[in-house]
Amino acid sequence: MEKIAIFPGSFDPITCGHASIIKRAIPLFDKIIIAIGVNALKSNYFDLEKRIKMIEAVFADSDKIEVQSYTGLTIDFCKKVNAKFLLRGLRTSADFEFERSIGQINKQMNSEIETVFLLTQPEHTALNSSIVRDILRNNGDVSQFIPAEALPFLK
Repeated sequence: MEKIAIFPGSFDPITCGHASIIKRAIPLFDKIIIAIGVNALKSNYFDLEKRIKMIEAVFADSDKIEVQSYTGLTIDFCKKVNAKFLLRGLRTSADFEFERSIGQINKQMNSEIETVFLLTQPEHTALNSSIVRDILRNNGDVSQFIPAEALPFLK
């Protein structure tokens, strides 16, 4: 059976922290689906198509990575794509507490799904998409926070 993992998020935009977690997880799974959650009630800085293109550019050299969007519960999307693993990155102990709760609820909803945590690299601990968006809104340079392959899509 193929080991398929979902790495869910809004990726608005993808950061070096996201990319690091995914690249380090590639050897662990047969396929990783980067799952962009779509919430009609949430406004995004980048539209869905641009976010998909950014991520595809970052992982263009990996045949183990797919990018898909989904609506609804992540656990339902796992079932739809036959994924048995949810991949999550942890920056802080607060992330762990939050993700542990979600992982436990997901396990109750579908006992076949395992949540796998990877710790972020120390240099990415303070990094998140909200900070990057704030820098972008204020015409700052985000080149050290965004994978180089995604930078052309910021224009």
